Amino acid sequence: MPTDHRARAEELLADYRRSREQLDDTRRDLAAVTATAASDDGRVRVVVGPQGALRELVLADDVAQRMRPAELAATVVRLSAEAARTAAQRTADVLADVLPAGTDPELLLGPPPETVPRNETPRRSDVRGGDACDDEDFSDTSWLQRGRT
Repeated sequence: MPTDHRARAEELLADYRRSREQLDDTRRDLAAVTATAASDDGRVRVVVGPQGALRELVLADDVAQRMRPAELAATVVRLSAEAARTAAQRTADVLADVLPAGTDPELLLGPPPETVPRNETPRRSDVRGGDACDDEDFSDTSWLQRGRT
């Protein structure tokens, strides 16, 4: 009889150790989650972590000459939200492996981050509170040389 209790205690201890190892592996996997998003022209690239926090922002050397500040800011925000959605999905995938069957990991993580629609560039009034300028030129030339429209 005492050996039955001892065997059961050893089983429980082994289960506990396996659970701790799985938890440690899951924590490492979650900490390693990243997602990257880049602008179509490759001039702006963001990397976010598992909770969507910006970890890296890479700007091409000529980005200040090619994009107005408001356009650059909107691009960074849009790309960050896009990457955060990808990171959230990757995080949910990691959690899905360890949660009980039928549990929705997205319920634990909350709704996906909001974003500005892909082709929408904020108007000057949206960014600075000034008058809207819908016919603003975003051609592939330096905004410093174009002057005010």
